[in-house]
Amino acid sequence: MELHFKSWAESAPRLVAVAAGREPADLVIRSARFVNVQTREILDWQVTVANGRFAYVGPDASHCIGPDTQVIDADGRYLIPGLCDGHMHIESGMLTPAEFAAAVIPHGTTTMFTDPHEIANVLGLRGVRMMHDEALMQPINIYTQMPSCAPSAPGLETTGFEISADDVAEAMAWPGIIGLGEMMNFPGVINGDPQMLAEMAATMNAGKTVGGHYASPDKGIAFSAYVAGGAADDHEGTAEADAIARARNGMRSMMRLGSAWYDVESQITAVTEKGLDPRNFILCTDDCHSGTLVNDGHMNRVVRHAIACGCDPVVALQMATINTATHFGLERELGSIAPGRRADMILTSDLTTLPIEQVIARGQTVALDGRITVDCPHYDWPADARQTVRMGKTLQDTDFAIKAPDGANNVKAKVIGVVENQAPTEALTAELPVVDGLVEGEGDTYQIALVERHRGMGDVVNGFVSGFGYTGQMAMASTVAHDSHHMIVVGTDRAMMAAAANRLGEVGGGVTVWKDGQEIALVELPIAGLMSDSPAAEVAAKADRMVAAMAECGCTLNNAYMQHSLLALVVIPSLRISDLGLVDVDKFEITELFEENA
Repeated sequence: MELHFKSWAESAPRLVAVAAGREPADLVIRSARFVNVQTREILDWQVTVANGRFAYVGPDASHCIGPDTQVIDADGRYLIPGLCDGHMHIESGMLTPAEFAAAVIPHGTTTMFTDPHEIANVLGLRGVRMMHDEALMQPINIYTQMPSCAPSAPGLETTGFEISADDVAEAMAWPGIIGLGEMMNFPGVINGDPQMLAEMAATMNAGKTVGGHYASPDKGIAFSAYVAGGAADDHEGTAEADAIARARNGMRSMMRLGSAWYDVESQITAVTEKGLDPRNFILCTDDCHSGTLVNDGHMNRVVRHAIACGCDPVVALQMATINTATHFGLERELGSIAPGRRADMILTSDLTTLPIEQVIARGQTVALDGRITVDCPHYDWPADARQTVRMGKTLQDTDFAIKAPDGANNVKAKVIGVVENQAPTEALTAELPVVDGLVEGEGDTYQIALVERHRGMGDVVNGFVSGFGYTGQMAMASTVAHDSHHMIVVGTDRAMMAAAANRLGEVGGGVTVWKDGQEIALVELPIAGLMSDSPAAEVAAKADRMVAAMAECGCTLNNAYMQHSLLALVVIPSLRISDLGLVDVDKFEITELFEENA
């Protein structure tokens, strides 16, 4: 376990003895093409391990081999460092830390820097501690960033719990806390909000890293003010100019490829074409649901994608190993195959397609040919962490009725426009008909509702959304609703919207899809309404069925579930929905649903 893994200082006497040949190594790997991400070289060197750390790394390790030393003949395969995810949310995988680890270990991920701000919105500091504690139980390295913004935008949403500057200061002393999670309240930082600055100060006083989240196209004075506040990285860039601006201002530009965020190709040209120093660029996933993890991969998928976008394979590996470790102050602990570092490495027969053939973490084989070979221990999640969906009443179709202004035959309504493969939405308008005093969706514009689920208030906020392509009678509901994690319901039929919402109340949270009056897919997420502790393959199978069910309802978008889950994220432009109303994120204010009578 992480808590009992010996430090470099504790292991130093043995590491020195092994490297000097006075004691035998636990493990030696020879006949490998060693990828040195420190120097961007490929060397015919041999590697030794003792106490779960690298000891001798050099041309000939024969002096380190004893009668009980395990020797692996790599047969000319490449030996690369274990992959690091620089920014991600475990909850987005619909899995607990243990099951998430079990899903990604066979893909070569040996280190993750996670921000559990999803559970923070539901269970507060206690929820963060539970995630942190299960993370430390795993056979790979899972570092936790203390969430910074719950709520993400005070005054624009209501969460189940709030995170304070005192909470942040307390968490900085926990053993697995590596820094502050993404500072989403960028207007607060720019305007000198005392709580936001206090959280960042507590992190920096602890000598740890402040995560960034600047979701604005303004790269002028506002951006400079945000960077001056202390954010050290940012993953919200979507264009080459965004990546360049971040690197020029001393930030690490994190380029993400998640289940629905495709922001690597548009930004990596800052390195491949503009020639910027690649050490300031990091690859990450941000959000991957279980189907992606099981079927497509994790950080190996991101590295392969970066290479396909024209990046040199070794440079791409640096962006997923040493660059990430260096950013978090851990370059002497992990991220490369070098003496003293944790013995996290991968054997692969090809640097471009990157098949993950053997994964070693802390000197132990943890996956072989796509199969995990170790256990990932589970935390004992308490009952109250599994009983978090409190709706207060059984919802009816009338709860989803949108009344028109008196005497109106049609209205001009504001509409949330979904953008495929990107987190930002568009702020659209549509002229919609009024039938019996109620506004009706039309064409590709249908209803969206946010159902309050933390305090049992029974409140429903209604609006309109477009871009999914839904047809016929359908509804989809989810208690995964970044970041406040109330319940988002989208549908073309009010009665089915009510049925879908009530269904999630029955099962304690998750995602459900309804068509023609019947439930056609269900993913149960009983822990905080966000995660399941069932095996990843089982959750992925249900998630795959959910994606197929969305397609049966007419949806044509790539991984549209991720788009659905972000419709309440009131810190990313342009138009969102919250428990307090429709939110104009460009102005950071609540706005009216109707503009004027059409």
